[in-house]
Amino acid sequence: MFTKVERLISSRNLRPKKKEGFLKIISIFSFLGIMLGVAILIIVMSVMNGFKTELTNKIIGLNPHIVIQSNGFNINEKYISKIKNNFKDISLSKTFSGEGVIINNNQAKGIIFKGVNNEEKKIQEFLENNIVSGDVNQFKKNKVFIGSELAFNLDLNEGDKINLMSSTFIATPLGSLPKQESFYVAGIFNTGFIEFDQNIIFLTTEDALSIFDKNTKDQNLEIYLKNPLDANLYKKQIEKFNQNYFIYTWSDLNKSFFSALKVERNVMFIILTLIIIVAAFNIISGLTILIKNKTKEIAILKTLGLNNKSIKKSFFLTGFTIGLFATISGIILGTIFSTNIEKVRIFLSTVFKLEIFPSDIYFLEELPSEINLYSIFVIFVLSILVSALASYIPARHISKMKTLRALKYE
Repeated sequence: MFTKVERLISSRNLRPKKKEGFLKIISIFSFLGIMLGVAILIIVMSVMNGFKTELTNKIIGLNPHIVIQSNGFNINEKYISKIKNNFKDISLSKTFSGEGVIINNNQAKGIIFKGVNNEEKKIQEFLENNIVSGDVNQFKKNKVFIGSELAFNLDLNEGDKINLMSSTFIATPLGSLPKQESFYVAGIFNTGFIEFDQNIIFLTTEDALSIFDKNTKDQNLEIYLKNPLDANLYKKQIEKFNQNYFIYTWSDLNKSFFSALKVERNVMFIILTLIIIVAAFNIISGLTILIKNKTKEIAILKTLGLNNKSIKKSFFLTGFTIGLFATISGIILGTIFSTNIEKVRIFLSTVFKLEIFPSDIYFLEELPSEINLYSIFVIFVLSILVSALASYIPARHISKMKTLRALKYE
């Protein structure tokens, strides 16, 4: 593609003379600008990918993949059997959820009561994997499991007595009052998802129906899949069985969140790409100055028989080489930084006493990072194209130069 002469000229241009020190500075800034632009782009994209993946896994792991609400119609065994017969690889569970208040030592907090079947395998696995205190076998009537954040905020421990007040009102001699019952803390769980750990409390389905003054026909049906990403496909097929029930998936509940995350990721990609484009302008200005300073040399090369095309290719190769090596260096730097992003966060937080990634805002305890090869490939191609364009623009003007004047008085 490039002849030996063209490569030789390009190599010489990359090593300017002492009197051309300004060109060397421009080349260095071009290299550093593109390298840092690529590195930052990879780091940000990796963190965004990791953030999305981590939150998706948390949401999938903490929530049912499909929920069928009764809407006042009893979810009978015939309907359940039909679902089981059509989908062999799913797990079903009847539950009931509602909003209420937990009260302890004159402290109160609004939470969600999650009534579950304490014998359900999925529930037992969840508690066993996330329990930090207590015994899963003690999850019985009048016993509850609470999140670690909620336990910390209300100063609760295993065995403590608490009062739960639902949003259901009952008639008393003093008028209508919220229904309230007493329970004991059977255990404490920690999922690492702050929002979940401070707003969810587990109790048996029987207790949940009782405190909300509901009966079994008000229970919802939760479905767990082997591949949660197929939830919408299953939903469409289940909807055909009975139109009386309201069906939604984990992605329906978090659609706005993931849409916002996608938009933010795309906007960040566009904004950070501008760093590479701005750095590429240094290549344009550097090559323009270089070509202007090399007018006599270009004229000599032409008189020796080198055509315009070869000269343009040699100067194009000069700028492209800077862009290529800067891009490769940026990818290496960005990958190393992304791999050790949590260590860097801890170091910066310790040194500067700053909370760089507050868990109460981002719902995660660690800064996530996921290196995506496709994203790196897109960034690499984009950077190379920008560098190639920035190198071509000044190089194409060589054919318009009046080099004969440069030798007229030599």
